[in-house]
Amino acid sequence: MYNKFQKPFAIIILVLFIFSMTACNNDADPATNGDGDEGPAYKIGIMTGTVSQGEEEFMMARRMQEKYGDMIVHTTYPDQFATEQETTITNMMSMAADEDVQAIVMVQAVIGAMAALDNVREMRPDMLIILGAPAEHPEEISQRADILLTTDAFQRGVSIMEQAHSMGAETFVHYSFARHLSSESISSRLGVLKETAAELGIQFVEADAPDPTGDAGVTGAQQFIMEDVPRKVEEYGPNTAIFATNCSMMEPLIRQTVEYGSIFPVQCCPSPYHALPGALGISVPEENKGDVAWILEQIDAAIVDKGAAGRVATWPVPVNMAYIEAGVEYARKFIEGETTERCDEDLIKQILTDIAGVEITLNHWPLADGGSIENYLMYHSDYITFGTGQVGSR
Repeated sequence: MYNKFQKPFAIIILVLFIFSMTACNNDADPATNGDGDEGPAYKIGIMTGTVSQGEEEFMMARRMQEKYGDMIVHTTYPDQFATEQETTITNMMSMAADEDVQAIVMVQAVIGAMAALDNVREMRPDMLIILGAPAEHPEEISQRADILLTTDAFQRGVSIMEQAHSMGAETFVHYSFARHLSSESISSRLGVLKETAAELGIQFVEADAPDPTGDAGVTGAQQFIMEDVPRKVEEYGPNTAIFATNCSMMEPLIRQTVEYGSIFPVQCCPSPYHALPGALGISVPEENKGDVAWILEQIDAAIVDKGAAGRVATWPVPVNMAYIEAGVEYARKFIEGETTERCDEDLIKQILTDIAGVEITLNHWPLADGGSIENYLMYHSDYITFGTGQVGSR
């Protein structure tokens, strides 16, 4: 399910170097589980962003290490991944060079993933590769991986607008910038959002925001959101739903939406952990990290306390965390022979459903000719609206 491309000489040298560094570890002890007992003689590699770039994914990788011990190998890609692709390649290859690593799970699969996977496939063609939230061209990156998981941009284009409508939205403001709008999934979702808004009689407003990777950085983008959301609410009224495509904008977006009485239907990456605790001033004790039921109750109480009941919603499961957990569990079952299919859709759906605790759907990425990419699976979940009695009744 991958293409082979000619590799630069520098990468060949890198591979030889990594093999030379890992050759002495071929007789390493078998992997152990979280209790220290001997486990399967294989490893699963996980690549995530750093804490500053993707804390949820980073923490889930660490939770997988706590659960399975030395069976899990964790590395990160750099914060400036778009301009530091060689670092992503190097870190990915360091995992692939370990002969015990039989599967790699990467979430988010940012720009540079394809280049890294080309090199992995050259060295380890049988490696099981599972990607979450891929950022590169669907038809191209799907040839490098066995399973790709992303939120269903097309279904979300409908459901986000329907969710906003159910919360009383009369206007929908969509914040984004050129780099994001060049992404096929984001641009496709935008088109569906507009169509659905028209069908529901909701005014659609496209708002340009600064790119957080630009000169003003994350701080500048966040400051713009802090200043512009109140202007939009003043212009269009409190029944205005606010949405943005960038993770770093979520916390100020939620804070200002709640403060000025407008509507927040969901984050760019749906999750009760994504920006909601920070925006609402919720401190998460160490013992409650990863406790979804606990955080949902805390968010619900905070929303009611701030007079925003029925005005803030999300998905009940952190999707990127779910992709990592599902990827690891699928890899275990594949390596241990519970499935012989590199993309067993029924199995991955069952794993994701068990993790979510609610009904989910999986669709295939559609192609222009009417076909679809069978291993590119698009995930969708129901919403939870805070302050409406949903929390605690599930």
